[in-house]
Amino acid sequence: MEIKKNIPNNTITRKLVDFDQSTGNVYKTVNIIARRANQISSELKNELSRKLADFSSPTDNLEETFENREQIEISRYYERLPKPVIIATEEFLDGEVFYKEDKDGERKEIPAVKRNK
Repeated sequence: MEIKKNIPNNTITRKLVDFDQSTGNVYKTVNIIARRANQISSELKNELSRKLADFSSPTDNLEETFENREQIEISRYYERLPKPVIIATEEFLDGEVFYKEDKDGERKEIPAVKRNK
């Protein structure tokens, strides 16, 4: 998964007006962001598991465990990444998240509104 470099690692205080522009409802926006954060989290977990699987051996036990420098570096990289909720929020505010709205049996795909910078 490719993560943009301009995403902050810390939380930022946001205006509620920014969140309800595209959906008309803050709670709907929070739900969309939460679902996207779950997707990002599972993608990152699968990616990390795939990378760390190369270092595991079927005969590992507590006595035979040793430190692997590459494994430690990979783990540190993923620890330093911004949290999935922060990534999802930035994606939503940049207009990169699409959500589907079902009204009266009619399905529409709506892009999130891009924020003014």
